Amino acid sequence: MTFNPIALQHLFDETLFRNIEKGTPVVETMTVSTSTEAPQSAVIAATEEFIYKGDKSSGILFILRYSDFPYFSPRAEDAFEKTLQAIGLDPARVAIVNLDNAHNPNDWGHIMRFFNPVKITLLGVEPRSLNLPEIVHNTFMKGKKATVFHTFSFEEMFADVEKKKSFWYQFRDFLKN
Repeated sequence: MTFNPIALQHLFDETLFRNIEKGTPVVETMTVSTSTEAPQSAVIAATEEFIYKGDKSSGILFILRYSDFPYFSPRAEDAFEKTLQAIGLDPARVAIVNLDNAHNPNDWGHIMRFFNPVKITLLGVEPRSLNLPEIVHNTFMKGKKATVFHTFSFEEMFADVEKKKSFWYQFRDFLKN
């Protein structure tokens, strides 16, 4: 079973929309198969303006751009989870949004209104792409409503140990403040 919209696009041929209960739109997708197997179906909650992973109520948001993966590469996801666990955070209690997903608006105001975060980490996302002022890598900037930490993607950190070390010390301080 998957809730990944990219995977579902490749698995299914038709998309149907319907309301299960008032105000709760659902996307129901079914594939038309030429084999003798029964068709598969899946239901995705489409009540959200963004497709994201995790829990936005924590106030901690990670913004990334991965074109080849829904969120992280397998290696990056493992590193992400271990990093959060080392700080004492449950990875399921933070929100992760991939701006490379065509469904997700690349608009700072929209992101702020929807997620209402207090701590935001830009993982390999340049602040200028969100119309933010320049933020040096592995530093953070306090805004009116949230503090934004700008760092490298995990792939960049895998390739350069110094980037990884710098990230770790600054990121730990960022989340503790």
